[in-house]
Amino acid sequence: MEENKPILWNRNFIQCCISYIFMSFAFYMLMPTIPVYLVEVLNIEEAQVGIILSSYTIGLMIMRPFSGYLADSFSRKPLYFFSFLAFAIMFCGYIFATTIIAFMAVRLLQGVFMGLTSVAGNTIAIDVIPSQRRGEGMGYYGFMLNISMSLAPLLAVYLYDFHGFHPVVYGGMILAMTGVITVSMIKYPKREKAKRPSLSLDRFFLKNAIPSAISYMLCAIPYGMIVSFVVLYGKDIEISTPGYFFIYMSVGLGMARLISGKLVDRGKIHIVSVISQIILTITFAAFAIFHTKIAFFSAAFMIGVGFGISVPAFQCLFVNVAPNNMRGTATSTFLTSFDVGVGIGMLSAGFISSHYNSAMIYIAGAGSCFLSLLVYIYFVRSSYEKNKLKD
Repeated sequence: MEENKPILWNRNFIQCCISYIFMSFAFYMLMPTIPVYLVEVLNIEEAQVGIILSSYTIGLMIMRPFSGYLADSFSRKPLYFFSFLAFAIMFCGYIFATTIIAFMAVRLLQGVFMGLTSVAGNTIAIDVIPSQRRGEGMGYYGFMLNISMSLAPLLAVYLYDFHGFHPVVYGGMILAMTGVITVSMIKYPKREKAKRPSLSLDRFFLKNAIPSAISYMLCAIPYGMIVSFVVLYGKDIEISTPGYFFIYMSVGLGMARLISGKLVDRGKIHIVSVISQIILTITFAAFAIFHTKIAFFSAAFMIGVGFGISVPAFQCLFVNVAPNNMRGTATSTFLTSFDVGVGIGMLSAGFISSHYNSAMIYIAGAGSCFLSLLVYIYFVRSSYEKNKLKD
């Protein structure tokens, strides 16, 4: 049976993975260092840090629905190339931004271009993955993100501690530009343009995936809390090397994704999704309660496992209810729901930390994961089975 499977690691898929790792590496170099830079160097209050970070998500949310439409209507490779180039150029803005408004403007614009870049790149990857190995392929594609998450924060925190914030920005910009070069090497096959119906809500947001989008958004809220405030949280509870959190998390992510994708392809999509949400609910609660170094990094690993299991499963929930000529819209809806959750997580984490102790951030995160689980059990499964399409 294994010998009859279509080839997954073709030239195009490999180039998609390489370009994605450069994009995500550049992105994750900024995530743990910007909050610390804003607080320690620019003396900005933590509540305002959440607002600044969320402006990136606002940019993503503005562009994502339109990017799905663009990816479905125009040539995807040029769209990917030029949006990636604009994303890379926006790193220059961090060198000159020294006020809240300036930082928000740079984050907003980079979010806009990131929204277009990620949708185009993900859609191209989905196109070149054989449908019989879609879950597995998405797992490997997402694993590129895990590699970035393990190395980028570690490198960024090291550069920041010894050289300051600007070298972090320069490093991210160089990596992003390298990613632009790899995009140009993708030999994306030409496809016949399908006739599109008149404009409707489904051109920008996949209606069949609304229950999945709500569940995924709730699941993404604690992720926004993690990437924006976990280093500050680690310092609050006196963890000497909080930046290593991302290494443990990425190990869990990588291990889980490589397994969960294959389980999804074997028809276990609902089992995989429910297990991931149970793991996240329990782990975030423990993360808030236990403050030892062992607990901190054990939670990081298990949070990685939870998200690593969930991502390939959730992406298939969106893609499998969309016809081929709406894969861009499906990808856009999938990523938009995640962006909204991350943005809510960043904003709420800043608010909670300024009014309560920082552990309450992750109590709220556990509650959000539990709500996600309830939505999945009562709404997502039945909706998916009703709207699922055959390739």
